[in-house]
Amino acid sequence: MQPLILYDIPSKLPGNTWSPNPAKPRFVLSYKGLPYETLWVEFPDIAETMKDIGAQPSKNADGSETYTVPVLKDPNTQSIITDSFAIAEYLEKTYPAKPIFPNNSNALIRVFDPAFGAANQAAIKLIMRRTTDILNPRSKDYFIRARTKMFRLARWEDLAPDGERRDTDWANLKKGLETVNGWYEKSDGQWIMGNTFSYADIIVACRIFWYKNVLTDEEWRELSSWNDGRWARLVEEAEKECNLR
Repeated sequence: MQPLILYDIPSKLPGNTWSPNPAKPRFVLSYKGLPYETLWVEFPDIAETMKDIGAQPSKNADGSETYTVPVLKDPNTQSIITDSFAIAEYLEKTYPAKPIFPNNSNALIRVFDPAFGAANQAAIKLIMRRTTDILNPRSKDYFIRARTKMFRLARWEDLAPDGERRDTDWANLKKGLETVNGWYEKSDGQWIMGNTFSYADIIVACRIFWYKNVLTDEEWRELSSWNDGRWARLVEEAEKECNLR
């Protein structure tokens, strides 16, 4: 079997990995024990690189097209798949051993995915601001320009300033994770589906993995203490489940 190719965004961190959406297929590939290689693409090079390999663009909310990662290229089937959820469904169908959508749960997890995102959305500007601290210079400059335009800001510093605004964002992040904690507390096991690991847990773990990599040490220590240490523990256990530790 030829290794699959995962396109991801590098950083200044050891091992490069940080971005939540490319992390999802990485977790899935490792969980299923599939051989893969990572090709690192800086933000300003994504569009040209994806066009060169024939990847399909994604759609923005206004209907315009944009090229993003993750993208997975499978030389065994000559397939190129864009979007983390589409990649997960492709891997499940093509390589069904060790299912990540047990009991045909992909429709339910598709509903879970935006619900989890909505619970964390209030703090997204703070997380994006922290993200610039770990990016390489070319990607950092691109990221700042793109997000400044996205949020219609006069200047990047207005995105998530320190002080009262930062404290409000932080409180909203805690509130959102408390909501998600309530979902886990209704489970009769350590995962959303009880003792059955699924793609729902990968979605959660990869978002928290992002926080872990971009927050300050003090912020991560505080977040790790919330909900009886659930979030740091969940990332660690998901990484073990996926043979990433």
